[in-house]
Amino acid sequence: MINISLSALELSPIEPGTCAEAALQHAAEIAGRLEEFGYNRIWYAEHHHSPSFGPFPPVVMTAHAAASTSFIRVGSGGVLVPNHSPIVLAEQFGTLASLHAGRIDLGIGRGPGTFDEATAQALRRGAGEMTSQQYRADVLAVLHFLTDEVSLHPLPEPWLLSSSTAGAVLAAEIGLPLAFAHHINPENTLPALDVYRRDFSPSVWCRRPRVLICVEVVCAETQGEADWLAGPMKVIKAGFLKGRGDIRFPTPEEASAHVFSSGEWQKLLSFYAQQACGPPETVSRRLSELAAATSADEIMLVTPISTLADRLRSYELIGQIIEK
Repeated sequence: MINISLSALELSPIEPGTCAEAALQHAAEIAGRLEEFGYNRIWYAEHHHSPSFGPFPPVVMTAHAAASTSFIRVGSGGVLVPNHSPIVLAEQFGTLASLHAGRIDLGIGRGPGTFDEATAQALRRGAGEMTSQQYRADVLAVLHFLTDEVSLHPLPEPWLLSSSTAGAVLAAEIGLPLAFAHHINPENTLPALDVYRRDFSPSVWCRRPRVLICVEVVCAETQGEADWLAGPMKVIKAGFLKGRGDIRFPTPEEASAHVFSSGEWQKLLSFYAQQACGPPETVSRRLSELAAATSADEIMLVTPISTLADRLRSYELIGQIIEK
């Protein structure tokens, strides 16, 4: 059994042979099933110009999921501040928090949400890459507008997303809960969490350090089936290593025939050794190990299985081992 809160980060993968609309139609069903399985929260990631993941604004997905569920927490994981006006983010998530009291999270991140430079430029209306000072100012502006300008209550719960020590430093300075992307840069997890806890300053948003780690997880009845379902994301991740975000989700059959270079395969092996893939007992043991190693308060699962039925089954199997 797992005695730590579990949540889910939904990437809205586009199933091979379908279009983005199909992934969008699955959103409410996934949120409802996660609520049924006993998950604590569901977050939606911001992506743009990707053939593999739906370009659905987290605020829209949050509104749709919150209206379709009763008590699971819903929010962004994350909404990317460089792409948005701070006051608009505050208005959007402040409104959602008023409509769905005590259930809305505002997870804030920094990345562009795309590998395509023209798309990044369009999102930022021609502005260059955001500096650390600008990012800090925008995060503070979001929090300011939430409390001093929007005047809607209750407020959403803000989190800072990070995959580096720099993000952990900012979360500690401002006094925000930290959602760390172990599924992106696992080698940074422990150093970043050490810095965050050491330097944390209490705030009105968070009285003590709070840590959520996001882990890539695929669960199935057998190890072989889990490896089969995890294959397509390995192909996409190999593309990410080359700075490519234009690879569509392959089928497991196509992924099994893909030839990786020796360098790609070594990097993938190193990465997946720090995630969780297998039957429930294997996943339970691995998540318990990660919880102990990181002292995390919560683990968020990112489950990049393209087919809805298999993704829900993975969530369900893990839900059965959550200690109620």
